[in-house]
This record gives sequence, C-alpha cells and structure tokens, in this order.
Amino acid sequence: MRIRTTTTRLAIPLVVLGLLAAGCGSGTTTEPAGAAALGTTNDINPMDVELLRDGGNLRLAISALPQNWNALHTDGHDAEVAGVLRPTMPRAFMTDAAAELSVNTDYFTEVALTSTDPQQVTYTINPDAVWSDGTPITWEDLAAQANALSGRDKTYLIGNTNGFDRVAKVERGVDDRQAVLTFDQHYAEWRGQFAGNSFLYPKSVTSSPEAFNKSLVDGPGPSAGPFIVQTIDRGQNRIVLERNPRWWGDTPKLDTFTFSALDSAARLPALQNNEIDAVGLADINEVKTASATAGIAIRRAPANQWSHLTFNGAPGSILEDAGVRVAISKAIDRQGIANAIQNGMVADPKPLNNHVYLAGQQGYQDNSLGFDPTAAAAELDALGWKLNGDVREKDGRRLEFRDVMYQSDTWVSIAQIIQQNLARIGVKLNIETKPGAGFFTDNIIPGNFDVAQWSWVGDPFPLGSLSQVYGLYPDDVQGNYGRIGSPELNDLIERAVSELDPDKAVELANQVDRMIFEEGHSIPLMQVAGNVAVRDTLANYGAAGLASLDYTKIGFVK
Repeated sequence: MRIRTTTTRLAIPLVVLGLLAAGCGSGTTTEPAGAAALGTTNDINPMDVELLRDGGNLRLAISALPQNWNALHTDGHDAEVAGVLRPTMPRAFMTDAAAELSVNTDYFTEVALTSTDPQQVTYTINPDAVWSDGTPITWEDLAAQANALSGRDKTYLIGNTNGFDRVAKVERGVDDRQAVLTFDQHYAEWRGQFAGNSFLYPKSVTSSPEAFNKSLVDGPGPSAGPFIVQTIDRGQNRIVLERNPRWWGDTPKLDTFTFSALDSAARLPALQNNEIDAVGLADINEVKTASATAGIAIRRAPANQWSHLTFNGAPGSILEDAGVRVAISKAIDRQGIANAIQNGMVADPKPLNNHVYLAGQQGYQDNSLGFDPTAAAAELDALGWKLNGDVREKDGRRLEFRDVMYQSDTWVSIAQIIQQNLARIGVKLNIETKPGAGFFTDNIIPGNFDVAQWSWVGDPFPLGSLSQVYGLYPDDVQGNYGRIGSPELNDLIERAVSELDPDKAVELANQVDRMIFEEGHSIPLMQVAGNVAVRDTLANYGAAGLASLDYTKIGFVK
C-alpha cells in the first residue's frame, strides 16, 4: 500500500506498518475497538519521560530500503520513506489526537497567515535550528524547495507540487531566519506545505534538478531532527538512526531506531522472537496471535490509512472506458470486504465511502455509488460487453485484466473477494503479487497494471493532495497512476483548493469526491483498523491516529 495524507498523500504497498500505524492500549484483550473515530483519540501508552529509561533501541519493520531518500521525489514519495525520515527532518506543524494543529517550535517560532490579498504566509525560523552539517536553516532553504516543487521546471521529478505551484515568490523577511511566501492564487492548505508528510529539505538538495533527482538516491543528505541516519546496511537490509549530536531540542530517550526490511509474513514472528518491537496487525488471526504472546500489548485507534483499488484508464488499456470502470465498481461488495477483513478488529466494520476525508474527519460523508451487481451487469451489456461463456467479450477482446498488489495474505484475501464478485457479472480478474522492493517504481508509477491495490496514508491536510492524486495533467502524472481524470474535475479541484473559507472548501471537496466516483477513478475499500502489537514496556508510541509522534519522548519504561 502507499500512504498519503491530507496535504500530501503517501502510498505504501502494505496493509499496515509499525511506525506509521496508530496506537492502542496496554492490555492484551482481543476485543475489537469501540466507537472511537479518527480525529478523536489515539493509544500510545503516554508516560512522563522521567518514568522512562535513558537509551534503548526501537526496532521496526519496513518492506524495502528506500529507492530514493528524497521524499519529495516521485521515487521516494511513499509512506515508508516518510516513516524512516520523520525522526530526522523538519516539519512546521504538529497535530494532537483531535487533529488540532500547533506550530512545531523546534523549527519555527511562528508560522502565520499575514495577508489574504495577496495571500502571504510568514515563517519565522527558530534561531537554534541547524542542519546536521552545522549549516543554519534559513529562508533560502524554504525558497529553494518552493521553486523545486512549483512544477515550473519539469526536470524536477516531484511527487507533488504541494501548493507551491501557487507561490509567486519567497523572500527574505526581517533577517535570514524569516521567509515570506507570496501566493498568486489562494491555497487552502497552506499550513501543510512544510508539514504532515512533507518535510523541509536543505537547499543543497532542492536548488537544482540534478541534486533533487539524484543526490539522495544512495542515502540521505543533511537532516535536522533529534535523530540522524547512522548506517545503511544493504547486505542486511537494515537502517539505523542515532541521536543527532547537533540537536538543540529536548534530549531523546532512545539511543537508536533500527528499521529492518521484512516480508509481511515474517513480521509477527519477528515480534514474537524479540527481533522487532512493534508491528501493525492485518487481521483478527494476527491480533489473537499477538495477544497470546507474553510481553506484547495491543494498542488500538483508527488509523489515518486506507486501502483502495485504482483503475488504469490510460489510452489503450482494457479499462479505458469510464463506463466499464463504473460498472465494475458497482459490482464490488466493499461491505463484504470490510466484514471479512475487519470482523473482530473493530466493533462495526464499514467500507470507506469518501476519497478525501476519513471517517471521523470533519467533512466525511458517503458519496459512493453503492453496491449493485444487477445494474453493473446491465451497464456492461449496454456498453457492448456480452457474455460468451463465463467471460464477457467485445470486438474479440475478453473483459479480463490483472490486479497487481504487494505479496501479503490480506491483500490477496481482498483480491479473492473482488475476483468472486466480478466473476458473477462475467468479468475475469487475475491476481498478480509483487515484492515490496520496487513495487511502485517498477509497477505502479509506470502504469504496469490494470487495477492495483495499495494503501494511502493521510494527514490533517486532505485538500493538498487532490491535484496530486485526482488531477489529470499532460506529462505530469504525480500520484494519478491510473491516468484518469477530466478538465471538469480539474476545475472543481481548483475551486476547492483555492477556497479559504473552511466550510465552503469542505462542500467543494465532497463535490470533487462524488465526481471521482462517477469517473471510475478508484474505489476506497476500508480504513485500516489501527491494531498495533508493541512491546508492553514501550511508551509514547503505538496507534497515533492523526497525532504527531514526539520522537524525543518515545522510550522504554524503567
């Protein structure tokens, strides 16, 4: 699965990830979570740092080492890269469990909307903030990143413009520690431009296309968090973070983070064997297994992550016709998928019925087309796809296509349910599983699929990813890997993203969502339940929901 948030969506090939999953309580019960919704709670075993021991190594799992350590680049724009980098990189805002924003004062003393006509945002940088090579963080870092992500120079291979296509200029403020962004178009999610899943990089990475595209392929450059990358062991498929000796903030409790690349099937056994300390749980059998393991706690809170099915509508593809895509979407029993995968993990499994907002977020409403296999079959008949035996045909071409996904039991189970649903209306689905290494670069980004499954991860800035994922622009795929869209949808997205009135923006965003369903762009399946198994001595970590983790406070009890 890939994961992306509200300002920037990130994708991951897995159903759940240890570092990126949300938290849970300290008990070992297998009872499902209650009625808590995303944006209302998290479960991270909160403890005062005085109760934690100094030192320790938090061991986590990833599916593969990064293809590119630049999370702004199209090859590095996924949740696993973000998860590894988050303890090492600056972000302008933090969020609490209720998704309330506050300025991240480790990096900025103030971030403010200082004008609306034209829109201006002023960033005042913490005077103590420095990159790991000792270089001060200045307005020039923000300016270089704004230029790189503006989209004006197509040789920057960006994952998302993140609203910088609307920034006319970035100027020095009262001194080098202040940047003033002036917009030539309003941008509703201005708070998320250097926040959420978007980090601030040094100008050495963003000042030229060559540096942006290639300088971080083999490893990270200067960073500015409480931790830095210590080693990248490609033989052992392992990454180690250590404390940043130049860090100016609170001293971290942990000494190190270790990320090991493990197949999904190996993760829970690794937790049981005391080889890793936390893992997301994909199904009720994993919950039961983890609950029966001594020293393991199950922490629960609805996750800011969801699974989905994306169609490939590129010219010449089997699913180029929007009518065919819409008919197929109506034949998929998403409630049945939620029941099968999440029964026992949440109190009342439900499909996700919105592309923009998660259940529990302000603005969430059901805009889906509904489950109607009878209508789906009739629509395919009307489009000329007639049954010939068990499979429909048109002009000598069978309605048969590939579903590409990461090799995981949960993903395969979802695909098998979809396969059965579609077989009932004469559509043949073939399941193709892929390894985590190169999943996006080899398959999803180049469009080497007919339909594909992965996860998106959200943040508190949902409008910022609308153009990235659902806008269709020539020669600029960004996150719209299915190459599906329309000028009408582009225009509606533009209206939503330009609306500075929050209530009007929500209304427009839901109109966008309905149009996405009607174009057969993709189908949200279900929100990740957020069940996470952790070492029961681990504090201030687990099921975080929409809250930001404080990496200086994560640790093990004395």
